[in-house]
Amino acid sequence: MKDEPHLQVQEAGDGIFVIRQSVHTNFEAPFLYLIFGKDRALLLDSGAGGLKIRPTIDRLIAEREQSTSKPISLIVAHSHSHGDHRAGDDEFRSRPRTEVVELSPEQVAKFFHIRRWPEELGHIDLGGRVLDIIPTPGHEPSHIMVYDRASQLLFSGDMLYPGRLYVPANRFGEFRSSVERLAEFAEAHPVTALLGAHIEMTTTPGRDYAMKAPVHADEHPLSLEPSVIAELRQAVADAGEDPKIDRRTHFILFPLPAQPGT
Repeated sequence: MKDEPHLQVQEAGDGIFVIRQSVHTNFEAPFLYLIFGKDRALLLDSGAGGLKIRPTIDRLIAEREQSTSKPISLIVAHSHSHGDHRAGDDEFRSRPRTEVVELSPEQVAKFFHIRRWPEELGHIDLGGRVLDIIPTPGHEPSHIMVYDRASQLLFSGDMLYPGRLYVPANRFGEFRSSVERLAEFAEAHPVTALLGAHIEMTTTPGRDYAMKAPVHADEHPLSLEPSVIAELRQAVADAGEDPKIDRRTHFILFPLPAQPGT
């Protein structure tokens, strides 16, 4: 829609806000997530640029502080370090009571107290709300997923969403290991839904939008059922040692040429 707001905000349960950047501001149209505990809030990703996101985040935090009569500090973290997920970081660097998590695997592991990256989980307590941090490198070396124990939602970044799951050929082994780690986590924890960082699929099974499409008509829902984890696990297994583009109902496994350093 031409007249849609540049940032669309929807509450997805107590203390969880889904924030969508309009495709009219950036073709990536990423999703950001603001998760509140009693003492702190975590903003997962800071957008793709082309607009200011801090005023919206400040408003949501101020409304929460007013309703709880408690000050709330902010953590700005990232599903991974690609530019369409961190373009708004500088807006927050001078914000009071705010910490911006840096981008390398080592810095992410240190902040979330992950002793052995990527084999172990990290955790953070926002105050009565504990988030589990699952290292999932492959798409990008510092990629993580975030699991909210309270809502049982799994924020899956660019590793699993209704769209093209890009994996550089030189990192496919890491991606395969991360899929196994994800599947094992989901087998041990109840997951109500996965919420990823983009929508690139239509409501027609297996059909995506053209690259940089300016309009997303008949868009696939954001939320994915937990069963899609098993579909991804099977797709990775079927890929073997020479992965090819594989169109599935809810996603497309999309190998890329080797990209060192990505």
